[in-house]
Amino acid sequence: MTSTVVWGTGNVGRAAIRAVDAHPGLALSGVLVHDPAKAGRDAGDLAGLDHALGVAATTDVDATLAARPRAVVYAASGDLRPDEALADICRALRAGAVVVTPALYPLYDPRGAPPDFTDPVHAAIAEGGGSLFVSGVDPGWANDVLPLLVSGLGSQVDVVRCQEIFDYSTYDQEDSVRQLVGMGHPMEYEPLMLAESVPTMVWGGQIRLLARALGVELDEIRETMERRALEQDVTTAAMGDFAAGTQGAVRFEVQGVVGGAVRLVVEHVTRIHPCCAPDWPTPPGGGAGAHRVIVEGRPRIEVTVQATDEDGNHAAGGNATAVGRLVGAVEWLIAAPPGLYDALDVPLLPAVGRLGRKQS
Repeated sequence: MTSTVVWGTGNVGRAAIRAVDAHPGLALSGVLVHDPAKAGRDAGDLAGLDHALGVAATTDVDATLAARPRAVVYAASGDLRPDEALADICRALRAGAVVVTPALYPLYDPRGAPPDFTDPVHAAIAEGGGSLFVSGVDPGWANDVLPLLVSGLGSQVDVVRCQEIFDYSTYDQEDSVRQLVGMGHPMEYEPLMLAESVPTMVWGGQIRLLARALGVELDEIRETMERRALEQDVTTAAMGDFAAGTQGAVRFEVQGVVGGAVRLVVEHVTRIHPCCAPDWPTPPGGGAGAHRVIVEGRPRIEVTVQATDEDGNHAAGGNATAVGRLVGAVEWLIAAPPGLYDALDVPLLPAVGRLGRKQS
């Protein structure tokens, strides 16, 4: 059994605890939290399980890493604290751990990442002998392994499009939805996540991964952005009220241009209520969220994935699948030489030993 620590217990961390507990090859050995109010609580309680796991959360990073866990699932956010997240991850690598995380956007594609990110990681790996795999929580598999798999079914491939279509009122992170994305703010408000070049900073690495896997050279990476205002006041179950005239929907694309034409696209369509921008793509059956891959060509192929967790929540389901990709990679990383890996290196493994298996 591989001793595994989950670092962070938010949306991603809750799912990570459940995934580690369910994995037959992993043993949850520690849970790190930032909030002192969570210290001492059982991991099962923090993960929303109906049973205790016998592992108490702690704020003591030194003691947890001194126990030399073999793996760390770093689930703390790096959105607004990339330097701190990088320092934490390097700390775990120096302790000899295999680390999986969605926290460092630039390392989706390590080959194209700036030295400010890669140099400390390589130094920490050389010192401690650990490994690092970064995959997105958007979720990463929907922008790399899934579109690549589907592209292989086509005879002629013209465009590969990866879509995330979500009602963000279901996302359990109200500050991010309102402040970072701008939902409910006046249209003149400039949300950080929608600022020029930020989408490319976050998702450009996945465009580069797709291009590399498909054997094409990118001319450039472009962005498009469109925002819509609510035409009426709306009330959401989880986030309360949003006023008419404020931002109610966002649609953007990060585009990979090959030979002068847009060939690779990561597209996000985000609403705070279904009434806003009804002409934009919607999840099938009127659901709250979906991930979709569309391969334009011959034949035209469309694959839609919907996941739910935590009492039917689509956003939680998406988080859980992203975590499943990361936690499922731990044993492969342990068997591989120390290094910095990406989604083209790490295979998506079947759920060996988990079919019909109940959590502890």
